[in-house]
Amino acid sequence: MMLRLPARRRKALIAWLFMLPLLAVNVLVIVGPATESVYYSFTNWTGIGGAKFIGITNFRTMFTSGDFWTAMLHNILWTAFFLVVPISMGLAGAFMLSRIRRFQMLFRVLYFIPYMLATIISAVVWENLLSPTNGVGVGLGNWGIHAFENFLGDPHLALPTVAFVNNWQWWGFLVVMFLAAMSGINPALYEAARIDGASAWQEFWRITLPSIRPTLMFLALMTIIWSFLIFDYIYIMTQGGPADTTQVVGTLMYQEAFQDQAAGYASAMGLTLGFISICVVAVYIRLRKRGWNV
Repeated sequence: MMLRLPARRRKALIAWLFMLPLLAVNVLVIVGPATESVYYSFTNWTGIGGAKFIGITNFRTMFTSGDFWTAMLHNILWTAFFLVVPISMGLAGAFMLSRIRRFQMLFRVLYFIPYMLATIISAVVWENLLSPTNGVGVGLGNWGIHAFENFLGDPHLALPTVAFVNNWQWWGFLVVMFLAAMSGINPALYEAARIDGASAWQEFWRITLPSIRPTLMFLALMTIIWSFLIFDYIYIMTQGGPADTTQVVGTLMYQEAFQDQAAGYASAMGLTLGFISICVVAVYIRLRKRGWNV
């Protein structure tokens, strides 16, 4: 029967047949649990046994909860940090690497190595380095610098410290991505700019940034989404402490679902994060449709 189909349709059918296993896995591990989460967000499910429909009670509780808004504020601060610091470092590192020819590949590898490390390994190593009993802070204390003896235990330093550790792993990936985008820029543009007397900063601002804007905007989009979904580094290094000063929505969801047995309430938080991600993607798509080169 397939042999009687036109060649174009036959190729399309074969492609869909190859995709069926992947689609089945996605339905099983993504679409199915996501649909259940939507249902459970309107129930009082504890994670075990049956669930009773309670309408929007979970959402009303969430939006009037100080703990939720504190965690959301930390997510927003985390997002702001990662939209500015690692992206700026990545752009600067990539631009400087693009101007050298010797050992460029070596630097690419060195920058990319932290990103290849498993998150749990990186987080545990840094947790021990920053330990208040045998970490870097102890050495600084021995030299008379006592302000940083407890990076992860200080309410004012804990969240910036975890963000620094995550940035240490993340920014090298951005360097490689931006450098790949910069390699596609026509060298004649830089040559013309130099003839006109443009400085390195003017070359970066007038040529490099506009040329890599699609890559920059896409990575900014993914940064926003990943920042609202942050969980691993904070859970491993601080578990949301001290005194909830590093609590984000992801760790609060875990606490509600597995410690307080409020899986329905945690599902409502997850649905809210999903809605935020959808809104961010919708804005990105809207900008593309309006002709923005993003």
